[in-house]
Amino acid sequence: MPFMKGRAPIRRTIQYLNAGKLVLKDKIKVFSVAYNITGQNNTGTKEFVFWYLPQIQYKNPNVQVATLKNLTPSPFIKCYFEDGRNILVDVDNKSKEDILEHLIRTVAEKKDNPANFGVGCERPCICEINGQIPCPGVVVLPKFMRGKFKNQES
Repeated sequence: MPFMKGRAPIRRTIQYLNAGKLVLKDKIKVFSVAYNITGQNNTGTKEFVFWYLPQIQYKNPNVQVATLKNLTPSPFIKCYFEDGRNILVDVDNKSKEDILEHLIRTVAEKKDNPANFGVGCERPCICEINGQIPCPGVVVLPKFMRGKFKNQES
């Protein structure tokens, strides 16, 4: 298969791209990374771009992602919002994991409330929470809890 050639071909698989943790806020329109190819203080940023940038591009299709090489003495990440504001993140001498964790804390979309359930949430059904009654499809509900019998009584 031709897509499995080159350095670290795992980066081009759907499973790897879906495993990305960083989903940017909706208001971010441009995500740029500036770094140098040479230098000890740029190694974490180079590895971040190599390993995590494909996942960021895949998870955020409406965000323009730009890499700026050899334009600055110290590496940084800049996020531009739709209202004209921007965030500058200094990534000098940080590892790729530290950069990712910092971005998740600052510019990532917050998860929904863990108490929510349904399609698109962590739990598809409330029966997965301890202390709740099981699904009616698995265990039949008692008659007094079913609308068919409850409405006939009155």
